[in-house]
Amino acid sequence: MRAVLAELLAFTRDGEWGSGEPADGLVEVGIVRGTDFERVRYGELSSIPIRYVRSSVVEKKKLKAGDILIETAGGTKDQPTGRTVFLSKNIVSTSARPLLCASFARFLRVREDKVDSSYLFWKLQDEYCREELLPYHVQHTGVARFQYTQFAATHPLDMPDELVEQQEIASILSILDDKIELNRRMNETLEALAQAIFKDWFVDFGPVRRKLEGATDPVALLGGLMPNATRAADIAGLFPGSFGDDGLPEGWDEKPFSDFVDIIGGGTPKTSEPTYWNGDIPWFSVVDSPSGSDTFVFRTEKTITPQGLSGSSARLISPGTTIITARGTVGNLAIAGREMTFNQSCYALRSLKDLHPFFTYLAAKQVVERLKSMAHGSVFSTITRQTFENVNLPTSSIEIRDAFEKLSAPLFERISASVQENRTVAETRDYLLPKLMSGEVRVRDAQEAVS
Repeated sequence: MRAVLAELLAFTRDGEWGSGEPADGLVEVGIVRGTDFERVRYGELSSIPIRYVRSSVVEKKKLKAGDILIETAGGTKDQPTGRTVFLSKNIVSTSARPLLCASFARFLRVREDKVDSSYLFWKLQDEYCREELLPYHVQHTGVARFQYTQFAATHPLDMPDELVEQQEIASILSILDDKIELNRRMNETLEALAQAIFKDWFVDFGPVRRKLEGATDPVALLGGLMPNATRAADIAGLFPGSFGDDGLPEGWDEKPFSDFVDIIGGGTPKTSEPTYWNGDIPWFSVVDSPSGSDTFVFRTEKTITPQGLSGSSARLISPGTTIITARGTVGNLAIAGREMTFNQSCYALRSLKDLHPFFTYLAAKQVVERLKSMAHGSVFSTITRQTFENVNLPTSSIEIRDAFEKLSAPLFERISASVQENRTVAETRDYLLPKLMSGEVRVRDAQEAVS
């Protein structure tokens, strides 16, 4: 079957932006922008802005499961407009408020007798990846725009006649996406557990408070976060049973965060020197910040050569080093999954003697939260070396930090393994996408490959 997009749709509308402040007659909604598509695709809604839109508009434009969003403005030279995202039942049900797409996008609601909505999403993904949408990407001045009306009315889409075959193709690709989402949710749970232990030990001083309250069972002393009684007993014994006059656990003090880490600045090789770029050394910038709970970065958008490293102020860091974005988009965190370098808008935070990399990462998260709190919820504009000197953290014994590292390391190692597995799954999905769409790979063969 050959059709144009307009023939396959029951309903479509541009998005909304609404107001930044609540008012009578306005409904609180989540607005999905093009920049949110990749996170929303895997059920991550924390990045979408909250806005306020007239109730009558919300009723007309509220997104439903099965809708497809397409970006119609705001692309760049390296990332043209026309990206899409599919809204599954899980995504829509996860949101605590109605979802609308932004004014630089539109939503597509299919004719279910003509096309399977999930299949159409994958079909549009394939068209985008093969750069079939580039002729409709226009940028004369200002914001780039996607000529949606012309695309929907004229661009031919070839697809199977039978809905069952469309659904089978979409199911294969969606299984791989579901695997990625499952791994990401597991990563969220693992990192949340590590954060809970860190907060209990180093922020709330839970073990000390429970000792003061008379608890004696080691598992209870550690708040149930360490169910192994033998290990819990060893760790619980490291914590004091009282507080000093300064409100800290007895024997603890406070030190600047800069006393916990080596702070390493980044650099950028000359962009005009071709021998400095496209090598094998990952070069981290803010665009490489991991999504959601991925935490680890193994690949970056740009890479440099050994000549670029030696010919600039860029510094090589070891796996396990925390990277924090310090200018532009401030406070994003990542852990280097392999040896890499980074630009001057970031700092690397290496734990002293490389003893406590995961403590360092979670301590840096705590520092970012403190900075946000000090800024009264607003965005703080920059981080400098002095920033790390001005934020104090409680200092436990080295034995307690050692115990935390041993406890958290397996959690982060599982996250790292999941991130690498997701990369392999995504590569398999991207390999199969054009071949399934063209018929080069049969559905049955693909089903066997992913089962």
